This record gives sequence, C-alpha cells and structure tokens, in this order.
Amino acid sequence: MSTTQITESPRTLAREAAARDVAEEAAAATALREAAAAGAFGTGTTRSADDAAHAPSAANGPGSVFPAGSAGSVPGGSANSARATGFPPAGEIPTEELLRVFRPVFARIAERAVAREQDHELPFECFGWLNALRFGALTLPVARGGYGATLAQTVEPLVELAAADSSVAHVYRSHLGFLASLGAEEADVWFPRVAAGETVGNAATERSGAALGTAATSLVRSNADGGWELNGTKYYSTGSIFSDWIQVTAQIPRQEARSHALVGSDWDGVEMVDDWDGFGQQLTGTGTTHFRGVRVPAENVRNRDGRSTQETAVFQLVLLSVEAGIAVAAATAAADQVRARTRGFNTGNGAVTREDPQVLQRVGELSAQAAAARAIVLQAARDVDAAVGVLGQDPRITDPEELTNACELAVAQAHVVVPGLVKDVTDGIFDVLGASAVSRSKALDRFWRNARTIATHNPVIYKARIVGDHRVNGTPMFGLNAIGEVSRSATS
Repeated sequence: MSTTQITESPRTLAREAAARDVAEEAAAATALREAAAAGAFGTGTTRSADDAAHAPSAANGPGSVFPAGSAGSVPGGSANSARATGFPPAGEIPTEELLRVFRPVFARIAERAVAREQDHELPFECFGWLNALRFGALTLPVARGGYGATLAQTVEPLVELAAADSSVAHVYRSHLGFLASLGAEEADVWFPRVAAGETVGNAATERSGAALGTAATSLVRSNADGGWELNGTKYYSTGSIFSDWIQVTAQIPRQEARSHALVGSDWDGVEMVDDWDGFGQQLTGTGTTHFRGVRVPAENVRNRDGRSTQETAVFQLVLLSVEAGIAVAAATAAADQVRARTRGFNTGNGAVTREDPQVLQRVGELSAQAAAARAIVLQAARDVDAAVGVLGQDPRITDPEELTNACELAVAQAHVVVPGLVKDVTDGIFDVLGASAVSRSKALDRFWRNARTIATHNPVIYKARIVGDHRVNGTPMFGLNAIGEVSRSATS
C-alpha cells in the first residue's frame, strides 16, 4: 500500500504517452465514430443479433421486470421525459465494431496486469490509452462525439476490459453512473467534455461518523464570488485519481436533499492519497481525498432529491460486469494452466492432467458458470434498456417510480445470483491445479480477492430481501443508496 499524494502529472504524462502508444488504435476509433456520424450504420437499427434475440417482450411473465397492469404491458407508450440522457435511443454502432476497436487496447492492458498488481503500480498508462480512444464516451450519442452505445452494448466491452484488468474496468462505474444521471441542460455542458476524453470520478463515502443519509463534508455559500466553498474528507474515492473531475457528495446547511459538487481533480485544495488498504481491487485508487476550502462555481453544484431511474442500476451493472469479467478471466486461466501442466497425481485418472476426466469436468463447470454470469448481466442490461425505451421503441414504463422499480429489479435479481457464480469460479480454479497454483508469481488469488471485494459493495442478502419484499408486498425498490452511522434500530 502506498500513501503517496497524487498530483496532476501522472495523468498528464499518461495522456502524452498514450498519444504515441496507441495512435493507430485511436485513429481507428475516430474513423469508426466518423463513419457512424456519416450514416454508415443507419440510425437506430444497429443492435447486434444477440441483443435483438434477447430483447424482453412486453408480456408480463414470471420474472418480468414489467409490473402487471403498468405501461410495460402496453406497446407504444409516450416518451418518458425523465429518461436519463446518458444513453442514446438505440445502438448506433454494431457491438462487433465497438469490440473490434477496443480489443487491441484491452490486450495491451492485459499484458502487464499481474505485474501492476504485484508492484502496486497504479494504471495511469491504461487510462491514457482508453482516454485516447474515448472509451468514456461509449454511451454518448454519435452526434455528440460518442459511440452511441446502449447499456447492453456498454456491458460487453466492460466485461472484456474487466477480464483484462478488473481495477481498470471498475473505475468507470462512477463515470457511467454520472452520465446516466444527467438531464438535457447538464448534458450540454458535460457531453463535450466527455467527448474530448475527460472522465468523472467519485467522492461520496466518508469515515466521519455522519448519520445515515448525511455527510460531514460541507458546501457553504462563498461571499467572495457568489459560488460555494467545499470542505471535508472522503474515503473510497474510487477512480478519482485517474479522473479529470470528481463528483463530491456534500451537505448544504439546513437542507435535507443530497448535493453534489463537481470539482476539478487538480483544483486548489484537492488532495488525493493512495491509501486504500483493501485486499482486492488494489489499483482502483479507492483511497482518501481531502477538500480544503475548494472554490466551486454555482453552476457546478447539483441538488438531488434521491430519486433515480437507471442511475443506480448503472452503478450496480458496472460492478456486475466487472465480476463477470473476472469470472471469464479466471475460467480462461484455469483452462490455460491445465493445458500447460505436465505434473500429475498418482491418485488421478490420466497420465497428464489435461487428460484427466475429473479435471476436465471441473474446468467445464467453471467455464459454464463464467458464461452464465456474463449472460445474466447482459440480460439485466437489456431489461433496463427495454424499460427506458432504448431499443428503438417508446419506453414501456412512463411512471418514474415504476421505471425505477423496473430498472432496480432487473439489476437486483442479477446481483442475487452473479456474485455466487463468480465466487465459485474464482475458488474453483484451485480445484484443477496443484500446490504450485498458490505461487505468488502466478497471482491466481487475485481473481477471488478482487471479486470478493467488489461483492461487498452491496450485500447480496439485502438485495435478495428487497427483491422478495417487492415481489410479495409491492414495496418500492430503493433508489440512490446511502451508508452512514445508525443510532437506533430501524424496527424500534
């Protein structure tokens, strides 16, 4: 663990190097966006065959995210004005084309993933490459400088990026969630920045002892310039050290609603420290950020009422995508290790391990579990896409609360199942190998450590209870999450 203060220079140097390292890949990415803007792929008709085959129907069957009697059962509803602008009406570039552009950089990121983890080398270089390709603009409409990806299309490259390096993929959680929360006027400000390669990090959680749903970090009016002054300390500031901007949750005196300040990561008064001491996801920059007298322009303060449509679903879908990517990587590593293994046990069933039927069965099980995790996450993303009307159709649910319920239910159901599958895969890799598999040089334990760390973000037991309560009693699903000190029993 490092406790070094992070300055602007690593990000700046990474971007300068990226311009040289991935110039060819960046040119291909630019050409793809320009081709889409010129109409090479049509408009709103570029869903992959896989997306089209798995798009949910309007029927309200068992497990459907659409409640009976809601607008979800009526095709052709009216447009939903509350829909987040961070995702386009339909996929504007085929998924296969998106993956073709990004895969060379994913492979480059994977090359040194183990070395970075072993040496605690923060992946500034990786973000320089991804920013050069405008990976953070995946969900922006093509006309606004992005790739026009639906949520399901966004999940696919996220899974592949997570298979290459789960810490790198994890960082996009806050960025994509922020984009999903933007209204039209905010999009006019932030889309050009994101299209230029800028990203947004997170500083929400504290160790301050503040009560549940509140924050000790303060945002007060500044008499000097009519703006605001931000003071406080955050922890779990995932991705902020790699980002241009930080969305900071803060408390305005005598105001109950959550507020967020958007501050530049290199502004005066902002200090980031790489002191995250978790046993997993060690390179996400999930450490402390201090804000000391940071001047915030009035237009950079957002007041939120705690309601959400797809924003929190996006937060969780990114984490589930990372978990699925870890499972894919672990299952691949298991097959690779068995294939290369020359030693065997006298208690085994084959001359060499790669011919042992029991070992082959276990590798097959791990592969199937990883594939299932990926498929579940993709279907949850498609369900959210369908609910908010991004499959080239009008939204099937127009009531904001029902829309939030549909998005949250789709993702929560996936969350109940996926972490268990991933845990089995990342543990099962050791079932097919010998004692040499625990060598630090192989770092095969990183899959389990990283997956287990991600799964702690939103405990599965709570998600299962919330889904059950909604199914049985119709209790609304939760919107924006919060954590803090609880002074008394919730049932007292």
